[in-house]
Amino acid sequence: MSNKKNRLFKRRQSRVRYQLRKKAPASRMRLSIHRSNRNIAAQIIDDRTGCTLASASSLQSELGLKIGSNQAAATKVGEWIAKRAKEAGIKDCFLDRGGHLYHGRIKALADAARASGLNI
Repeated sequence: MSNKKNRLFKRRQSRVRYQLRKKAPASRMRLSIHRSNRNIAAQIIDDRTGCTLASASSLQSELGLKIGSNQAAATKVGEWIAKRAKEAGIKDCFLDRGGHLYHGRIKALADAARASGLNI
């Protein structure tokens, strides 16, 4: 059963990334979100050079989180990634949710980043 779930997840992930590559202009960065059962992390990636320009994770001690797997933690990570993006001079990016649904922690992170000034 686990193998089937992984296969379906990878299909959704590749479909989302294909649509981003097809529709996204080359000048816009990608906000990639990684979610696990215990933590959540976000990176802003420049696909032209393959470099990570900004990152934030619920594992960082600066955020002061005790639990990294709830919507409050995702909101903090979203605010933090928007702050670091501003410092790097990034205003616009596309949301790469991977194979996850736009719901719960993914939605909380994206909404917090938007509220903090990042144009997703």
